[in-house]
Amino acid sequence: MADIIDGRAIARQLDEVTTAEVTEIVAAGHQAPGLAVILVGNDPASEVYVRRKIEACERVGIRSIEHRLPDTTSQDSLLTLIARLNADPEIHGILCQVPLPEQIDTGRVLGSISPDKDVDGFHPVNVGRLSTGTGGIIPCTPLGVMKLIYSVVDDLTGKDVVVIGKSNIVGKPVANLLLEAEATVTVTHIHTHGLPDIVRKADVIVAAAGAPELVRGYWVKEGAVIIDVGITRMEGENGKTRLVGDVAFDEVQHASAVTPVPGGVGPMTIACLLSNTVKAARNAYGMNSGVSNAIAEDDKRTMFTGSGNRPN
Repeated sequence: MADIIDGRAIARQLDEVTTAEVTEIVAAGHQAPGLAVILVGNDPASEVYVRRKIEACERVGIRSIEHRLPDTTSQDSLLTLIARLNADPEIHGILCQVPLPEQIDTGRVLGSISPDKDVDGFHPVNVGRLSTGTGGIIPCTPLGVMKLIYSVVDDLTGKDVVVIGKSNIVGKPVANLLLEAEATVTVTHIHTHGLPDIVRKADVIVAAAGAPELVRGYWVKEGAVIIDVGITRMEGENGKTRLVGDVAFDEVQHASAVTPVPGGVGPMTIACLLSNTVKAARNAYGMNSGVSNAIAEDDKRTMFTGSGNRPN
């Protein structure tokens, strides 16, 4: 029977570390970290995500400053707001919720956020720093994936890891982080041939294809670790919907550990957003140690509890 990797519990532990860091910043005489959240329009899913992020900020002591704009907002108006937030010393992180209305170029908007305040880790500068192992802000979901892996794997050196999906948001940055950890990484995608045979060799599987229950039990070798990033709402019995991941969960109980959906990667994404905001504030205040490696030792320690122990 596979162990369940409890993303909610690990996220709570990370939040405790983040709260302590906020307390340390304030005790040093600085203002608490500030996160500006921009929501353009009224997309229902975005409304939920933004509300959760703001509530999470309140839990750890981060100041959240919300900017709600109508869906008729022009690109120039949005860029002007971001320029103002870039120049505001009281704002340490800027999050522009996507999707954006069709009249706005999402790439240009995200690229206009200062790399030092890009707590989503999407700016080309941060992408470049990640790919070269020279620091920068790590995207939230990939960082969460690494923390979940490290909760059950002591050392990734030489491990065979298969990443299913090559998106810029998850697949590619996760692959870079795994390479930094000295894993042997295979990235697969929709045109990959013989996917089941490739996955069957993996010690660790990161499923991030957005394809519900793609990974079947016979794809997974005994004792593998599975991180399921996918989440799809599907219609179940009696017209009710249910959330499923990219992995056929009931079929992979011969794995050593697996993340559930929901309750696995999702909670970690928000927890890592908060952690990134605090790190951006520490950088702005000159309080960081200067360690640049994307998964340096101080990061590895926060993969677990404050004492370095794995969660129960």
